[in-house]
Amino acid sequence: MPVVGAALSADSVRARVAAVIVTFNRLAKLPQTLATVGAQSHECDWIVVVNNASTDGTKEYLDGLEDPRLVVLHLDENLGGAGGFEHGMAHGVNLGADFVWIMDDDCYPDPDALATLLEQRDASSRALGREVPFACSIVKYIDGSLCEMNNPITTWDWPRAYLAGVKSLLVVECTFVSVLVPRWAIEEQGLPLGEYFIWFDDKEYTKRLTHAYGPGIIALDSEVVHDMGVNAGVNYRFIDESNVWKFEKGARNQASYRLRREGRVSYLMYYRRLFLEMREGGVAKPVRKRMFRALKEARSFDPQPRFPNDPRYRR
Repeated sequence: MPVVGAALSADSVRARVAAVIVTFNRLAKLPQTLATVGAQSHECDWIVVVNNASTDGTKEYLDGLEDPRLVVLHLDENLGGAGGFEHGMAHGVNLGADFVWIMDDDCYPDPDALATLLEQRDASSRALGREVPFACSIVKYIDGSLCEMNNPITTWDWPRAYLAGVKSLLVVECTFVSVLVPRWAIEEQGLPLGEYFIWFDDKEYTKRLTHAYGPGIIALDSEVVHDMGVNAGVNYRFIDESNVWKFEKGARNQASYRLRREGRVSYLMYYRRLFLEMREGGVAKPVRKRMFRALKEARSFDPQPRFPNDPRYRR
């Protein structure tokens, strides 16, 4: 980790930023994401788009764009959001970025979202006397209300930087919808766990950074819109045959994390929560069985982080 103030930032040497967008079959929304990312007041040096083997014309659309900042990674198979961010962040670092700015393909940042993340991360680092390992934005739904899926978890002393005059709050974890991560943190702590495929990869990663360096921040003047369809968070009462595949991955991932990082009691508490919520929601027994199998799988599921210098990321 660099000494405080040594990291490149918006108010020191100009930061080189690689935006990383992971997409899968969302051609209806991807153009607006690219347009809003491309129009930032702090211009991105690279816009890395990871195409997760889309089948809806995304490849042809991306191949037809002429923006010199655009770097497209067409993956041969769908690696999920986790695998996409793993590859995209590695590529951003290998391009030479000082910061990687990550988001989904239905995220529309305000024009100053990136500049504010850079400024508030730098100001928070100075106020706290340590380098902040990540900075996230406030995430709104399309109607301007709070996006239920994307609320970061604050620390017990969340106003510490705010009371020092910085418009930010301390957070221990957040989702991958507009998160800025400095190069040094990625090089030292590695990449998101691609084996997670979907769900909890973002929380595991930001918790990993918090454990290593201290909390990140949410920059209160950096805002994005998440055009995610239904504005709802994760609720185990509403699992059914159509969505259980996502909940299975999320349960396996979170249970694995809890067992290995927080201990058996945390794992059992999570198990109990799933059991009670699925029972309260009247989730069908075959679906419940799949979820319990996922919790069992978590006992032997222990992926390890890879690093940007791994040859698999050299393209």
